[in-house]
Amino acid sequence: MEKSPLSFSGKIWRPRSLVLDTHRQLAEAFGLNPIFATILADRGLHDPAAVDLFLRPRLQQLLDPLRLLDMEKAVDRLVRAVEEGESIAVFGDYDVDGVTSSALLVRYFRALGIIIRVYIPDRLTEGYGPNGAALRALAVEGIRVVITVDCGATAFEALAEARQAGLDVIVTDHHQMREVLPPAFAVINPNRPDDSFPHKNLAGVGVAFYLLMALNRGLRQRGWFHAGRVEPDLKQWLDLVAIGTIADVASLTGLNRILVAQGLRVAADSGSVGLQALKQCAHLGGGLRAGQVAFQLGPRINAGGRLHRGMLGVDLLVTEDAERAQVLAEELEGYNRERQSLEERMLRGALATIEAAGGVGRRFGLVVADAGWHPGVIGVVASRLAERLYRPVIVIALDEQGQGKGSGRSIPGINLLAAVEGSAPLLKAFGGHRAAAGLSLEARHLPAFTEAFDQAIQAQFTPGLFDPVLYFDGVVPLMAVNRTFVSHLESLQPFGQGNPEPVVVLENMRVVNPRLLKERHVKCLLIDHQDNALDAIVFQAWPGPLGEGLMASGRVDVAGTCGINSYRDRESLQMVLKDARPVHSSDQGV
Repeated sequence: MEKSPLSFSGKIWRPRSLVLDTHRQLAEAFGLNPIFATILADRGLHDPAAVDLFLRPRLQQLLDPLRLLDMEKAVDRLVRAVEEGESIAVFGDYDVDGVTSSALLVRYFRALGIIIRVYIPDRLTEGYGPNGAALRALAVEGIRVVITVDCGATAFEALAEARQAGLDVIVTDHHQMREVLPPAFAVINPNRPDDSFPHKNLAGVGVAFYLLMALNRGLRQRGWFHAGRVEPDLKQWLDLVAIGTIADVASLTGLNRILVAQGLRVAADSGSVGLQALKQCAHLGGGLRAGQVAFQLGPRINAGGRLHRGMLGVDLLVTEDAERAQVLAEELEGYNRERQSLEERMLRGALATIEAAGGVGRRFGLVVADAGWHPGVIGVVASRLAERLYRPVIVIALDEQGQGKGSGRSIPGINLLAAVEGSAPLLKAFGGHRAAAGLSLEARHLPAFTEAFDQAIQAQFTPGLFDPVLYFDGVVPLMAVNRTFVSHLESLQPFGQGNPEPVVVLENMRVVNPRLLKERHVKCLLIDHQDNALDAIVFQAWPGPLGEGLMASGRVDVAGTCGINSYRDRESLQMVLKDARPVHSSDQGV
């Protein structure tokens, strides 16, 4: 059957991965639908043992934390600090990964009967990572050991000042590093150039959890838990590990898959009053999915750090007072609404600026800047612009002193950091990775940087790069979408980066009774040529070409995810549509 090359959304559909006979045999051996052969292939699962470990992630599969370089050295120093009553501080980042890492350490040391100091820098006035002034102030307070979480890997000057101030700094981080190590007492990072630790994708909170695994063992071996002291059960705090890992968009494979799968189980009925209050504000109940963390809980925790209140999230996640938790959660809710309002205004302004400059047109990389934009929200706006315009985008907030702070997001196939690095002479500072980058520059260099960035992206351009693509896992008949099929899909949870929720295609569907919900969503019934039917919905599609295409009825191929919809104590199979494309009358075959 000949298909329309483009969907209603203007996307080309492509299969996610090629399937080998090995994967077909594995799917059959595990009693899975043939579509799972594609899913197993895409995730690099080539033998029964790998499939079993993937389908049943267990804490026993975690690697020994002492396999990380400097871990033993860090544990010895912390054991000595605990035994001798030295003051300890944690220096965290202001994003969700840093906030959950900080809260994790606070809750662990509290269980030991030790109160540690927490320092979260102000995003706008101090910026990312350790700074000398803050570390010197901690030394003056009497702190002797500082643990950085989700930061510190490249803070050479600040850590040198900390050493001069008499601080022993243990860096725990996961960001890319230089060949030379920073001047810290210990540097624990799976991405150390000289570290052979095989799992490089741990989030900052995952590295912090690994530190506590080793520290707990070290204290046990030194006899700390004798004489009536109770050894903490680290499993109770895996909810924090799951939230931080998901929110940091870390790959949900390997060790992360184990930590997040177990952490979401803890979060489903967590005794943490802070998390419960946050779930209540987000109108979430019962079990917790990775998508709910990424799009509902994560932004709320992040909102404080974006708007000058980085400690707010830590306070919420460590409090044991239910009333205080509710107050803090509602405060974060207010900041999140403010962030959403700022984001929408900035997004509209950025789109208007791009349109006034002639639209995307022949431009390869987009740079937009404004003096009225809030620097705490530029990353979110850059992400939305890149997704909407399918171009690498850098959004820059300018201040009254003529200084600009920028944040960029890329698309598949473009190394954003490399493109930014090519303009290094025009920049005061920059950093990041392939998919995201941050920078600062003087406003007078903005025109030259805009031109240089566009040229740098053009140098990486390949044909088809800017063609929006929807990747799907396979084509299935509608009659195969039953509860058994959906339960097998659920066994692949948690979904996220590195383990996307499977997208299936149903071909030649008749759209029946399409209708609008809340003036934004389109709900309909899909019926095949044998009169099998399935409920379907597409969110945030009206007004727009996808919603309008479905409302016109007719026959379509659809692509989406399959699951169970629970509404008013009634459960039913439902497909959440990602896209649809028309089936021409001459191609219908019925």
